Amino acid sequence: MKDCLGIINSHYDGEHYHRDFGSLSENRPDYMIPFGGRYRIIDFALSSLSNYSLSRVILYGGNNIRSTLDHVGDGKNWELNRRNNGLFINPPSRTSDQHRSLVQTYYDSITFFEESTASNIHIMNPMMITKADLDEAYDRFLASDNDVLLFYKNMEDRGGEYTNMNKLILDEQGRFVNMGINLGTKEAFPLYLERMFIKRTVFVDLIKRSLERGTATTLVEAIDKERKRLKIGVYEVAAPVLVINDIYSYFQASMSLLDQDLYQEIFFRDNMIYTKSKDEPSTMYATTANVRNSLVANGCIVEGQVENSILSRGVHVHKDAIVRNSILNEKTVVGANAVVVNTITDKRAIIQDGVTLAGAYSHPFVVGKKEVISR
Repeated sequence: MKDCLGIINSHYDGEHYHRDFGSLSENRPDYMIPFGGRYRIIDFALSSLSNYSLSRVILYGGNNIRSTLDHVGDGKNWELNRRNNGLFINPPSRTSDQHRSLVQTYYDSITFFEESTASNIHIMNPMMITKADLDEAYDRFLASDNDVLLFYKNMEDRGGEYTNMNKLILDEQGRFVNMGINLGTKEAFPLYLERMFIKRTVFVDLIKRSLERGTATTLVEAIDKERKRLKIGVYEVAAPVLVINDIYSYFQASMSLLDQDLYQEIFFRDNMIYTKSKDEPSTMYATTANVRNSLVANGCIVEGQVENSILSRGVHVHKDAIVRNSILNEKTVVGANAVVVNTITDKRAIIQDGVTLAGAYSHPFVVGKKEVISR
């Protein structure tokens, strides 16, 4: 896809529902939240674009960008550190207005797109993780001469976890009609994956027209309003999709990785997922350790019981401690005789000896970065 540039923006169409990650996003953008033991959420988007040879990528960094610069850097770990093109990280807007429109955000960097030689753009939200076949989708986009190709997935929604998210309205032949909001009235619906191919000239025109006329604040809203003059196609993603938009969905998506088949699908099918490499020793399991159905990254020390949990790099679970149905992020320490159930800890959290933490599966307990929990 040498004639296509990539955009990664985790907030480009999130105004219809509130993304709340609590303390996990206090000091980092949502896409930088740890995921799957040794990865960050952003790794999946960067790997996807790299694996499909998009050599020019712009990442809208948002606020608290320091962790992005530290982890992503120049994109070397994803082979995006090119002499020409490569990865560009767009810094936060010059205004501190948190309600700044996303159309305005794109317009602030419109010169980047106007001067690009690429004919097309692939836009994606990293908070929707999937192994979509971009080659197949791009071929369909070009063959149909679409102005826009929207990605969707038919999702079951019996529990209402996707309420207020965008959905596609399709006719009986599966063609695009318009965009709607999922109100949970049906058990399954076509979830818009906040991902698309769009002609570069169409993108630039939509941003300018929307801002000048005040007709839309997001790109997808602009597309929907202009649907009568645009040729809009759709592409159904066959691969599994993990949607992460709050603490609950983050917890659910993480726990789903304990399904070995899904784990293999997400991380290894077709292409690998890459991340920032760190030289760390193998995990040490003491004779007192008892580990079942868990993901354990490098550099951990496990002396207690770990079940149905995810341990990031450098976690230490002391003797006689119990960790169950939990996510312990980098260098968390669980003291002796402590009990941690349905809990998420951020980096360098400390649960001291004898402490009991117990959240609910639908409302996990969250321990902040460097927070110390004592008796």
